[in-house]
Amino acid sequence: MSQLEVGQKVPDFTLPSSSGELVPLQQYLGKKLIIYFYPADLTPSCTQESCDFRDANGAFDALNAAVLGISPNDLKSHHKFIAKYDLPFELLSDPDHKVSELFGVWQLKKLYGKEYMGVVRSTFLIDEQGILVKEWRKVKVKNHVTEVLQAAEE
Repeated sequence: MSQLEVGQKVPDFTLPSSSGELVPLQQYLGKKLIIYFYPADLTPSCTQESCDFRDANGAFDALNAAVLGISPNDLKSHHKFIAKYDLPFELLSDPDHKVSELFGVWQLKKLYGKEYMGVVRSTFLIDEQGILVKEWRKVKVKNHVTEVLQAAEE
């Protein structure tokens, strides 16, 4: 499967959600959707990024935009993460990394000289018709949510 590109319609997918339901992408048609992929719950950078999205959630709501976080973590881990940091949006579990692969964020990574497969922190803005309109790959957390909010306003 080839990686999604800006301008393409995002194929529908369904993942288990922290809400306890299976969430299909098509549920968000008619709204802007921000999907951020992050490596792991309860790690420093992922926590900062999630809390930044949490703090901007009202501004996204005002733009008719929803936020979803996706990681390979299981739902139990997502529940702990949401409870600890009062996250107001759903976290989806992608343990088989099928959706991460669709977006091209499941990649070979290196840490302390060791190679492994994992999620490369990335964010995607999908418009009301389900078209991928903007992407941020290899995200640096500082000021990232501000950039996403500005793009959602345009």
